Amino acid sequence: MGFSRLFLVYLLVMMAVPGLAAADVPMARSPDGATRCGHIDVPYPFGLEAHCAIHSGFHLSCTKTVDGTSKLLLNNTLEVIKISVQHNKCYDQSTKAMVSNEERMNITSTPYVLSRSDNKLIVLGCTSFSYIKTCTFTIGCSSTCEEAPKNGSCSSTAGCCQVNLPRFTHVTQGSFHMLRNTTDPIWGEYPCNYVTMVETKAFKFSTTYLTSTAFYDTDNATVPVVMEWGIAKMKCNKTAENDKNVPYACVANNSKCVHNDAGYACNCSSGYKGNPYLVNGCTDIDECENQEANSCYGICLNSPGSFQCQCPRLSIGLGVGGSTTLLLIALGGPLIVRKVKLRRLQKMKQKIFNQNHGLLLKELVSSNTCIGERMIISLRDLEKATDSFDCSRVVGGGGHGVVFKGILDLHEFINEVVVLSQVNHRNVVKLLGCCLETEVPLLVYEFISNGTLYNHLHVEGPISLLWADRIRIALEVTRALSYLHLGCSMPIYHRDIKSSNILLDDSLTAKVSDFGASRYIPIDQTGVTTIVQGTLGYLDPMYHYTGRLTDKSDVFSFGVLLIELLTRKKPSKYRSNDGDYLVSHFEKMLTTRNLASIVDPQVMEEENGDLQEVATLAVMCTKLRGEDRPTMREVELRLENLLLKKKLVTCITIARRNNEDETQFQYVPIEPVTNDTSRQYTMEEEMLLSASYPR
Repeated sequence: MGFSRLFLVYLLVMMAVPGLAAADVPMARSPDGATRCGHIDVPYPFGLEAHCAIHSGFHLSCTKTVDGTSKLLLNNTLEVIKISVQHNKCYDQSTKAMVSNEERMNITSTPYVLSRSDNKLIVLGCTSFSYIKTCTFTIGCSSTCEEAPKNGSCSSTAGCCQVNLPRFTHVTQGSFHMLRNTTDPIWGEYPCNYVTMVETKAFKFSTTYLTSTAFYDTDNATVPVVMEWGIAKMKCNKTAENDKNVPYACVANNSKCVHNDAGYACNCSSGYKGNPYLVNGCTDIDECENQEANSCYGICLNSPGSFQCQCPRLSIGLGVGGSTTLLLIALGGPLIVRKVKLRRLQKMKQKIFNQNHGLLLKELVSSNTCIGERMIISLRDLEKATDSFDCSRVVGGGGHGVVFKGILDLHEFINEVVVLSQVNHRNVVKLLGCCLETEVPLLVYEFISNGTLYNHLHVEGPISLLWADRIRIALEVTRALSYLHLGCSMPIYHRDIKSSNILLDDSLTAKVSDFGASRYIPIDQTGVTTIVQGTLGYLDPMYHYTGRLTDKSDVFSFGVLLIELLTRKKPSKYRSNDGDYLVSHFEKMLTTRNLASIVDPQVMEEENGDLQEVATLAVMCTKLRGEDRPTMREVELRLENLLLKKKLVTCITIARRNNEDETQFQYVPIEPVTNDTSRQYTMEEEMLLSASYPR
């Protein structure tokens, strides 16, 4: 089956492609007119004039360059270097320039998609990490130089990594990052880093790409990329052939409709060649002219769409049982082909399952057979639950992938998983299972219906979450983090605590989510050195500079979150008039007793004398040195004491009204959490204090 493809040349970083105005109803067909630009043929449905193309998405322009040569352009920006109608491919070329570390491409409104079979995402460098986000997936890879780079070998540990593109890639948002500072010695030996999408056949790795600008300078700073194209975004069984309002594009006799990722296109039927978009475009192939491809040891007789092979005169052909054999092949062939395809698909799923460490997962959960069987979900079930990962099912995107809403039609599975997940914390989103049968492993979480804390906090207008709700949410987050740090068999450090990773249910109960960056820490260790991950603005500066991850890294991120709850200002974007970041400016305002200038006015109105204590706690959590910060357990106790104090004040007020004895109400005094006072309570006191607030 042929595929519609457009061959383009792509930026070495990420190039923003303006959307083409692809009309829903094709224009009047006019295959007459110029059909060549320089040395490039421009076959219909493409055209060099608007009335010559099947519709505006296929309108190309031919321009003269300074040196007198002609360039074929798509949308006046992308140079087309080749068009193939029979295989429906189109190649494009464009100069490269790194304008920033994030670029976006959007061809949603065009008849094109990036070909997943002909392109790859390539990352070059010894300190490079890059990824692109599409409508449905986030893909990427990191390139290091743990091994010596070799010519012709693209290895992620030797200066080059590559990854396949997903299906239906209309929208990509790319990001390019360095894994080490430019002061690292490796920069002296391998100073060059690149990222691009490129046609697979056109790329061959060379070590000079890492040490010089050779990759940038090759072919006038361009690389080819392949785009598939379709006449309309519909499947063959729903094509315009059945719609009187939309002319059908496959007008040639002996042509057929084929489906690709971009929609539907046309091909000549088997035994014919040419242009299926023209009335007489498909002509018969004379198979007798190519004896190597069409073996015939007798007399070859060409026929429309086929050929016959006859024995010469005075010779006998050994055809005993031939008719019966052909009949059996004709009847059983489709069934055999179907079985072979299904077997190949099962082998591919099993191969990907093994690559994604599925066997290791099964071994790890083998001690609990029930969990092992129920936590691994098939791709078919996920496709059914999400309408084949339809874009309308996308509800958001975390730092490590796109989030879909789906309904699993497996009542027994749901009931058993609910029982199994009782071991989880009430303020941590529950993992229902995973699917390892796709190239990008998929996680299945419970659906939290009320969005993120970020969306509830940063609303337009002066009124946001109530102060009481903000303090309660903060306490619930501390309980979750305290549980992760201390309540698990192996401590878990989240590494990416921020308001967009805190989900809220219908009752505004907090659920910590997005554990893509989390790390298990051996119980006999206090930290681990690893590649820095997290979100700027929330990231622990000591972890950022040293790469040393500890429990105090989560404490810092929580402190920033607490400041965000107090101020309703976005940590990753905020700058004061003096150029200070949110944490530094907030600490200055607390020190100078000027909190009113930065705290949310709604909080100033609703707080009941506890603002100063919460602000002090936030500043303690964001101290520069990790050892100066409290633990999450100490933060949890501090907030619980604060809420307990507020409840007791309410009880004492009621008691005074009823002339009751105030001495019967006692609470643990709130003192600054320091190394001297953090362990002043007995275990019984801590348990009693925590027991009043169910987890």
